[in-house]
Amino acid sequence: MAEHETRDGRVVETNDGRVVETRSSTTPVWLILILVVVALIVAAFGFGFVKIDQTKSAKLPDVKVQTSGGQAPAFDVNTATVDVGTKTETVQVPTVSVTKADEKK
Repeated sequence: MAEHETRDGRVVETNDGRVVETRSSTTPVWLILILVVVALIVAAFGFGFVKIDQTKSAKLPDVKVQTSGGQAPAFDVNTATVDVGTKTETVQVPTVSVTKADEKK
């Protein structure tokens, strides 16, 4: 029996002198197991093997907030004054004449 060392350092024995290297799958086994378990759970709900009934309704807790004292901040703001008014102006507007294409002839 011949012994050969593979690229990752494992020693492989062969009967006929050929080198046999085994490789594992690139997908981890635990990931496949998780996917199978999730698929089984979904199938159990889908086919009616698992049924969940609500036996008690939910209720939000009572929340009480008590405050005392405190003071809102005060500000002294000086802004510019703006006077808004109206006045009459005369504006010259240009005149526009429109003629159709067939009237030019």
